[in-house]
Amino acid sequence: MPAVNLRHIEIFHAVMTTGNLTEAAQMLHTSQPTVSRELARFEKVLGLTLFERTRGRLHPTVQGLRLFEEVQRSWYGLDRIVSAAESLREFRQGELSIVCLPVFSQSLLPQLIQPFLARYPDVNLTIVPQESPLLEEWLSAQRHDLGLTETLATPAGTERTELLSLDEVCVLPEGHRLASKSVLTPADFHGENYISLSQTDSYRQLLDTLFLEHQVKRRMVVETHSAASICAMVRAGVGIAVVNPLTALDYSGSGIVIRRFSISVPFTVSLIRPLHRPVSALVQAFTEHLVAHSHQLAQRLPEQEN
Repeated sequence: MPAVNLRHIEIFHAVMTTGNLTEAAQMLHTSQPTVSRELARFEKVLGLTLFERTRGRLHPTVQGLRLFEEVQRSWYGLDRIVSAAESLREFRQGELSIVCLPVFSQSLLPQLIQPFLARYPDVNLTIVPQESPLLEEWLSAQRHDLGLTETLATPAGTERTELLSLDEVCVLPEGHRLASKSVLTPADFHGENYISLSQTDSYRQLLDTLFLEHQVKRRMVVETHSAASICAMVRAGVGIAVVNPLTALDYSGSGIVIRRFSISVPFTVSLIRPLHRPVSALVQAFTEHLVAHSHQLAQRLPEQEN
């Protein structure tokens, strides 16, 4: 005896749903004779009378109604499968875990995430701010899908891609006497109130060495742990500073002006991907998005051009 196939189920479902052959044929984009023929074949294969035919009209039998209940359950299950496939294709209900330095959770990711979520609104992103070296340890342990660091070294068990390479910039309150200059030299900072990162920060140490080499004495009025805090104090007129360009961009136009520093102090953003964690289509899509949109951010720094 021929086996029941999916087409038989589709035709039976369409006839039961619409109540007649004509509308069922329209639903299935086929002809009425085809629907009638395949429906009769379906009944023959099952050995059941699913409909009573009276004056050209179909009326479900008790057997037909009971079978339709089973078909409905299976049909909803099939719909769920199709819906799940669509969700996977469109990253619906997709989850992505990103561990990063706190500066990137404040000054890079917010601007890059918005357009990504506008395209994939059902994606769930988890952003975990973490300082080095724990950040690199977590990436080596494969605990997150992606990582963003300032390191030029590649943590064990990962691969590194340089996402951005910029220079540190000078930030001054609007109206400051040095704001008239397009480029600031170390000598410009002599005697100025200066806001700095903590003494354990590598950029603080690098800048301290640089100013020392140029015999520049700054008035170290405030020490803090974040570039965002520095920019907020600059905006309040507490002093001037040299900070990363991403945080500076966040504050630009809100009481702060950005100027080039005459000496290059590189600021690199590295994208880290754990090698032993499965690379989903979502991870790949977000990686491509980061690469494309991070360069757009860099274009907002005309002061970086020589």
